[in-house]
Amino acid sequence: MLGEIAELPAEEKIFYAVLVFSWTVYLWEAYLAFRQRRIYRSTMHVPTELGKIMDPETFEKSRLYQLDKSNFGFWSGLYSETEGTLILLLGGIPFLWKMSGIVTARFGLGPEYEISQSLVFLMLATLFSALTGLPWSLYNTFVIEEKHGFNQQTLGFFLKDALKKFAVTQCILLPVTSLLLYIIKIGGDYFFIYAWLFTLIVSLVLVTIYADYIAPLFDKFTPLPEGELKTDIESMAKSISFPLTKIYVVEGSKRSSHSNAYFYGFFKNKRIVLFDTLLEDYSPLNKSGEGESATEQKDENEASGDESKLKPKVSTNKKQGCSNLEVLAVLGHELGHWKLGHTVKNIVISQMNSFLCFFLFAALIGRKELFLAFGFHDSQPTLIGLMIIFQFIFSPYNELLSFCLTVLSRRFEFQADAFARGMGRSAELYSALIKLNKDNLGFPVADWLFSMWHYSHPPLLERLRALTGPKQD
Repeated sequence: MLGEIAELPAEEKIFYAVLVFSWTVYLWEAYLAFRQRRIYRSTMHVPTELGKIMDPETFEKSRLYQLDKSNFGFWSGLYSETEGTLILLLGGIPFLWKMSGIVTARFGLGPEYEISQSLVFLMLATLFSALTGLPWSLYNTFVIEEKHGFNQQTLGFFLKDALKKFAVTQCILLPVTSLLLYIIKIGGDYFFIYAWLFTLIVSLVLVTIYADYIAPLFDKFTPLPEGELKTDIESMAKSISFPLTKIYVVEGSKRSSHSNAYFYGFFKNKRIVLFDTLLEDYSPLNKSGEGESATEQKDENEASGDESKLKPKVSTNKKQGCSNLEVLAVLGHELGHWKLGHTVKNIVISQMNSFLCFFLFAALIGRKELFLAFGFHDSQPTLIGLMIIFQFIFSPYNELLSFCLTVLSRRFEFQADAFARGMGRSAELYSALIKLNKDNLGFPVADWLFSMWHYSHPPLLERLRALTGPKQD
């Protein structure tokens, strides 16, 4: 058997190695998910350690929600892996490249117009991906998220949003790809340096403009109104010399009741974005019984053309989101990432990885057997080379890097928690973490191996213990 494998041509060895590694990763992920599902099924009651943190009702809701998500992930992952394997076995990539050539030929463009053909290929590939992924996305949104009370979208809103995302993606992806391919074509022996610099500039520009020009195409951003919360946020930012210029509230509640907060911007132009679902005093999901009826909200949504189906909470005891002091503690954690240099460190790591990948790409792009392995016998298109090398050849390295970054991320999270604690916000962050876990139906019990491989944030209990334990130097 080994002798037969050794006698295979180099391109066949590469092809089968890619398939074997891909399925090995899938089986590893499936095994980890199985271990975690076993936790969901066996942990039927609130553990003693969690008795003061989570009530039995919320614990059961989170258990069932995470179990449904895990089961969905198993089937969607199996489909994705099977689809990818069939595409490779049936020659889907060279077939789509051929179809792209036929399309460009209709406009009088021959094989020498490789960049034009590459853009058509990219558009068709992303369209295929969007269409095959649509049923899974619909099921996740309107069955799982709906069942557990998170979905706030109508079908019309969802489909319009999907079309908008596809259009915006094409408007960014196609020009950027065409310029990158052009740089690689004319860059000479050191094209990898120019390609890396170009992708660095593009990533910095996108990070800078995302919340101002791209995100508002999908969600409504409004400045945080004047008041105690805004004053306290500005004071906290000033106390650590964070160059805050604007604070926005994003209307995340029109799609989901999940909550979030983040900051963005470079140099002296930082902005903070808070999801309305994070703010107890602003979340529309808390409006029921507080002066604004569900009917009034519906009328307001219809008047503004909003097709989301806002569903206010009917309980007056369990509110969505955090109090102002808890929001400040959460932001203390986020600002800790900035003050401790985590953002810069992540950018540096990302760009070092990007440079290394382009350097290795330059060393491998001339290897004809890589193209032969994936069915390209007569041509070696640059875009296909990028896909083969970055997606398939680098996949073992990408898996290892992903795990290392997950470990580093957990370390950063502990450090950011400690920073907020150093600001005197330990108690508020403690209660905020519990509230956010409840609001998002996070399950607080995790299999150790699943957690180690997947969790970019430490499990809830570990973070709470760190907040109440002895301070670390």
